[in-house]
Amino acid sequence: FALASSRGFAKLCGGTVPVNPGKFFRELKRRNVYRAAVGYAAIAWLNVQVAASLSPVFDIPIWAVRLIIVILLAGFPFALAVAWAFELTPEGLVRTEDVIPERSIRRATGRKLDFVIIGVLALAVTVLLLDRFHFSGKGGVPPGANEKSIAVLPFENLTQEAENAFFADGIQDDILTSLSKIHDLKVISRTSVMRYREIRQRNLREIGTSLGAANILEGSVRRSGDRLRLTVQLIDARTDHHVWAEAYDRTVSDALTLQGELAKEIATALRATLSPEEKEIVERKPTNNADAYALYLRARQYELSPDTLLQDYKLADQLYEKAIALDPAFALAHARLATTRAAIFHYHEPLPSWKSLVLAGAEEALRLEPNLGEAHVALGLYYYWTERNYDRALPELALAQRLSPNDARVASLIASIRRRQGQWKEALELYERAGTLDPQNPNVVTNLVYTFTALRDWPAAARLVERLRVLSPDSVAVKIQAAYVDFSRNGSTEALKTTLDAIPAGVDPDGVVTTGRWDVYMIERDYVAAEQALERSPLEEFSYLNAQTTPKKFLQGCIALARGDSVRAQENFEAVRAQFEAAVAESPLAAERHANLGLLYSFLGRKEEAVREGQRAVELKPEAKDALDGPLMNCFLALIYARNEEADLSIPLLERLLKTPGAVDSTFYSISEADLRLRWVWDPVRNDPRFQKMLAESEETSAR
Repeated sequence: FALASSRGFAKLCGGTVPVNPGKFFRELKRRNVYRAAVGYAAIAWLNVQVAASLSPVFDIPIWAVRLIIVILLAGFPFALAVAWAFELTPEGLVRTEDVIPERSIRRATGRKLDFVIIGVLALAVTVLLLDRFHFSGKGGVPPGANEKSIAVLPFENLTQEAENAFFADGIQDDILTSLSKIHDLKVISRTSVMRYREIRQRNLREIGTSLGAANILEGSVRRSGDRLRLTVQLIDARTDHHVWAEAYDRTVSDALTLQGELAKEIATALRATLSPEEKEIVERKPTNNADAYALYLRARQYELSPDTLLQDYKLADQLYEKAIALDPAFALAHARLATTRAAIFHYHEPLPSWKSLVLAGAEEALRLEPNLGEAHVALGLYYYWTERNYDRALPELALAQRLSPNDARVASLIASIRRRQGQWKEALELYERAGTLDPQNPNVVTNLVYTFTALRDWPAAARLVERLRVLSPDSVAVKIQAAYVDFSRNGSTEALKTTLDAIPAGVDPDGVVTTGRWDVYMIERDYVAAEQALERSPLEEFSYLNAQTTPKKFLQGCIALARGDSVRAQENFEAVRAQFEAAVAESPLAAERHANLGLLYSFLGRKEEAVREGQRAVELKPEAKDALDGPLMNCFLALIYARNEEADLSIPLLERLLKTPGAVDSTFYSISEADLRLRWVWDPVRNDPRFQKMLAESEETSAR
């Protein structure tokens, strides 16, 4: 303004002004232009704040608020022009050139403007303080939260069809995933917010405090055929004050870019800065095929099921494949499919076929989108879970963490690798850090429980178990695992029995309830009840031994062996021997399968073969390379020695394993004081004085 042509400006306003810049600025001051500028800016700011505050209440669209800002900005130079060209007199506004200098009241007007400016600024400060402190109760943020922290609560499905419920959850998950890629935000992970799905009357302050989030995003989804209506509102959890709200009416096809739009809108509302790379990532359209996108959203819900059940992973696998068949260039679906298959390999079926599929899927996703964080997670899981190559897995996961800084699962995976490397303290710290992003995630807490259990820190494990029960009140697997902690700590089966008795009939995912009941009865030496528990189940295979399903006849053989019926035991074990041998032939590098086969051979009395398989398991997973599962392979070997009258080899190994982190599990090969004292499998060495002395010394040490 000052550097513009002063002569031209004066001409525009109908007056004259000296060309000398110094005189020009003095003239600006004399004509109260400076005061007019400050007063206009203050009043405009107040108008913007009022518009922004009232827009959610009256459903004013965000573009209307932006229009107000543009109009106010456009009016600024005109306000200055009026201040220059006109003077306020008792008769009203009069052109400056028409006012007789002796009758000018500019000085008095300037003083009045000063009072107006002071009043407006005081009001602005008051509004700011009220917004920051009065409406936020005590004026603070929830513990662990910051101004740019946000939790995206499950969206309400306004249509009753189950298919649309998947769609609503998927839209929420996609928005959350897009936000998690923005470094300037702290985004609470999906698992922690899903527990609020069924809660309609939500206390947002309590939720914000519980999750460590200053802001909450709520929404609803209504889908009718190809039409979609999404309504969202961003709320300050400290004040219950609406920050921003919007409604979107789209076709399902158009909705494919919706999560990117929302991520940018929310980031703007929270004053978060997006780098050019982040802007490109959140704006990227995952697929152009609406049907493929709908299948992908359904698959995600099965993949993310907290119980890591094979049946859920298999459903996710099928749905992802269908999505990719519709759109072979769907990089995100390729990445998620590879991640799902890595989980199948890791938790259930360590087959070469799954391994190759994981690598192929991860590489295809990276070929399609080299900067896709989920693809780097998939490749990291390939190296971690299928190759056990931690040196190559960690860089991939670190890159994934850079691309998705709010992905708590990546932080947990890095923690689990450090745990396998024997860095127990660092692993605990990393899991706790993941817990700040995902405070209500039972899987994070489960890993903390498992880590403390591996360290035999029973009080810490027990404290976390209580939290785990609260977080996953309906998870059967969590309930059973929590009860096993109580057994290992106290040597009592009461918690296990109470937990199992409370599970409704017919609820038995992967047979974990049946094997839990069988295990309890075996510990208590109630072999009749153990047999009845198996007979009541329609399943022929269960989840008990790691890395493969456990046939019913194997468990029945254990009952016969424990009660001294060697003939029936041999019949049952011989009936499943080919299956165990085929499992090893199928996955010759799977240490757990060699361990399982070695255990079966020991029950069959095939000593040399049993020892060979047990030692092979230890070779494949030595403790030096895997501090978590390596000790468990030695647990198998110690049990194989014990079952084959090799007490001289078994007992020294047991003495070491009792002091080794990681040698505890919820099965009969676990080595803790409670396991050694109560389980039937250790009967061959139970009366050995060295075994009894070892237990006595261990119990005495624990008592201290």
